Amino acid sequence: MNQINQFDAETIAIGTELLIGGRSDSNSLFLAEELGKLGITVRFKSVVGDDKQDIVMAIHTAVKRAQVIVMTGGLGPTVDDCTREAVASATGCRLGRRKEALDGMTARLAQWGRIASPAQLRQALIPSGATVLNNPVGSAPGFCLTWKKTLIVSLPGVPREMEEMMRQEVMPLLRAQHESLGLSPRAPIVRQVFHTFGLPEADIDAKVQGLIPKGASVDLGLLASPMGVLVSLTTRGNRSALVKSQNLMEKLTREVRSRLGEWLFAEGRDTMEEVVGRELIKRGLMLAVAESCTGGLIGHRLTQVAGSSAYVDRGAVCYSNRAKTEMLGVPADLIVLRGAVSGEVAAAMASGIRERANVSVGLSVTGIAGPGGGTEAKPVGLVYVGLDDGTGRPIAREFRFHGDRNVIKQRSSQAALDVLRRWLVDKTKRDGRDLREKRD
Repeated sequence: MNQINQFDAETIAIGTELLIGGRSDSNSLFLAEELGKLGITVRFKSVVGDDKQDIVMAIHTAVKRAQVIVMTGGLGPTVDDCTREAVASATGCRLGRRKEALDGMTARLAQWGRIASPAQLRQALIPSGATVLNNPVGSAPGFCLTWKKTLIVSLPGVPREMEEMMRQEVMPLLRAQHESLGLSPRAPIVRQVFHTFGLPEADIDAKVQGLIPKGASVDLGLLASPMGVLVSLTTRGNRSALVKSQNLMEKLTREVRSRLGEWLFAEGRDTMEEVVGRELIKRGLMLAVAESCTGGLIGHRLTQVAGSSAYVDRGAVCYSNRAKTEMLGVPADLIVLRGAVSGEVAAAMASGIRERANVSVGLSVTGIAGPGGGTEAKPVGLVYVGLDDGTGRPIAREFRFHGDRNVIKQRSSQAALDVLRRWLVDKTKRDGRDLREKRD
């Protein structure tokens, strides 16, 4: 196999469902991050359906502008899985059944108590001259070959399979090619990510204005979503400038933290639910959640985190007024007087779930997710979050969100967790002050 000595890459995601809204492509984000560790820049990303000629066209386009192409998808046993045939057609390499591909596939199926069907045997067809890539968690093998001085890598589209094959098979291959050519490794592409919630993108942008010194090889990025605004710092450069870049990134990271302040809730891959979970564990607190407009989304997010049973006791979906009264003890006359979507009811919901669960903290949310149900006084997107810690002073916070029903539910769940996060931070400060006062 020929070796590469350049560093531009393209990812090609294959699957008709990626084009018609059935599924989103998350693989390319992982691939860009992994390739960046070797200083390989992803310059282009393509998405193509399950059509052989379209895939051939995408390959022909990619080899003109990239030295590494990583393709994901289309390696399964069904009739629409035609990546193998497309690569063979594009490169002129004949397809043939490879023993190592067949052995790996049948061994994996045997572990699952299955034998290969005639359709699954297609997965052992590999273009001539290609290197078979072992799949440690699935049945479909991958492969790679060099054509027109471009390395073409083909991996399954299932994220877990693709990620393990990229780490275990592809990355070592790329490193080995560097070493065999005697090339100095490129400086890795370093990306520092900061997650904020509670301020719109324009306000976050104002906070980081003028952050990057003129001429610095660091890119500043902002990305808004229902979960908040993501701020990123990305640097790329040659190996000789690596130490300088690292020092600059450390300085900029400290400055970003200072500028974002209370709005910054996490860095890197951390999520709001993970941050909240760690704080609850640190303080030995148990949580119970009462949800109306979010329909259980907060509980789902919390319990997606491994080990969450250490701090999540229970959750209740109290969608109707009757449920709020029967399950949480919210007075029916309070609902009539203030409305189910009100700060008073949110506080009562938080108190009710905390008392019934006999836990440290009760968290609640009630709102109007839309698209109907809003009024001039209480429009769609009006949401209240309640929190009760048993001190007799439950709190309620008002939010006004925009977007469709799904977006409002996402933002509401994030807002509720952020209210809890801020309460935990404030509690830590209060307890610290109390401890210092006792010592004094």
